[in-house]
Amino acid sequence: MTISFKSLGLSDTRVKQLENLGFINPTNIQAQAIPLLLEGRDVVGQSQTGTGKTAAYSLPILDAIDGRNSAVQALILTPTRELAQQVAEAIKDFTGDRRLFVLTVYGGQSIERQIRSLERGVQIVVGTPGRVIDLLDRKKLILDQLRFVVLDEADEMLSMGFIDDVKKILKQTPATRQTACFSATMPREIRELVNQFLQSPVTVTVEQPQAAPAKIEQHVYMVPRGWTKLKALQPILEIESPESAIIFVRTKQTAAELTSKLQEAGQSVDEYHGDLSQVQRERLVQRFREGKIRLVVATDIAARGLDVENLSHVINYDLPDNAETYIHRIGRTGRAGKTGTAIALVEPIDRRALKQIERRLRQNIEVSRIPTRSQVEAKRLEKLQAQIKESLAGERMASFLPLVRELSAEYDPQAIAAAALQMMYDQNCPNWMKTDWEVPAAAPLPKPNLKRKYNKNNRSSDRKPVSQNQVR
Repeated sequence: MTISFKSLGLSDTRVKQLENLGFINPTNIQAQAIPLLLEGRDVVGQSQTGTGKTAAYSLPILDAIDGRNSAVQALILTPTRELAQQVAEAIKDFTGDRRLFVLTVYGGQSIERQIRSLERGVQIVVGTPGRVIDLLDRKKLILDQLRFVVLDEADEMLSMGFIDDVKKILKQTPATRQTACFSATMPREIRELVNQFLQSPVTVTVEQPQAAPAKIEQHVYMVPRGWTKLKALQPILEIESPESAIIFVRTKQTAAELTSKLQEAGQSVDEYHGDLSQVQRERLVQRFREGKIRLVVATDIAARGLDVENLSHVINYDLPDNAETYIHRIGRTGRAGKTGTAIALVEPIDRRALKQIERRLRQNIEVSRIPTRSQVEAKRLEKLQAQIKESLAGERMASFLPLVRELSAEYDPQAIAAAALQMMYDQNCPNWMKTDWEVPAAAPLPKPNLKRKYNKNNRSSDRKPVSQNQVR
């Protein structure tokens, strides 16, 4: 019998919101963890990232939180600011209550702004251990009404040297709290933490997802220093010319901004994220399936409802924080024995995430150079030639022959044809092509610093060394 979110005990409001987002059936970890958390049990989840654990713990929390109470009722600890942002974005999509506020707190962001948000009132705080401790030390983060604590990717927090900070935070939370700990592996230190801080926890486990399908051609494009990702993406789209593609981004704001820029450049593109109504989502999916739009810019959460056959490309505009999400993304192409193409735009700051992905895939992803102006122009001329051949076979061409004969009395026929082609080329040339741009010489990918130590005196920056543990 197929398990539904309704059968797990979630509220009708939550189930309806999930249906609007395209969530139909729960994943393994969700089916196991949600009923236990709804019962008030402490839970230990041994699960890889990408198996749906964010929904597994956030949905029961959202059903239990009182939106009329502006006090912090849930605290979610993550090892990195990137994961904190991703978790917060997912929770905002899962809730339909405008009275409920989610705040991300991490180093590198204005602590004064975070304090002002806390003073106005938030129910859920998602953050890194260093910044959470900073706010606790300043007595700006008040946890006396805290009901839920989640440790997300606990083993990663251990490998990054945050375990003592996590313990310090847990000691300042109410003993009556409900606690969930999710970790891909269970080293001794994590088991000791579980035994110390969780009350009779129930352990649930899920198997690791399969690696990426073999028939997907993967390419990494290094974004040159001083370039934006958009500047790098535009010539790639010209060369690749995808029949249909999902462009994955991290946030709804990026989705809106990128869609607007690509539309200005003449691309057939639309955005797909949690702010769209169900009717808008269904209409967009239908247009995508019918080929009326070629590109869709989407967040991970929203893209669950965007299942399209014969997807030619998956583009990681924002590289995901973990290998499992990467595998899930690119697995949308290359289905049913067909081939597909996966493209990732990688900035220097993404090098650690890229190495994790390569270790998980057990392969090096081919690094490609961003197409040069001459390559893009050659591709556009190739398309123009195909259009001319198509016109030569059409019936409307005859109506233009008198004009050609008239001009031939003064100009060479080849010059007339070349002028007409130049007009066509210039009219269809996007604005970004008219600017001066040259691809700089390729720089080698920087090697990760494996010797860097965690600096406890600089918690607020949340800077992290590269983990030497095996990638999950």
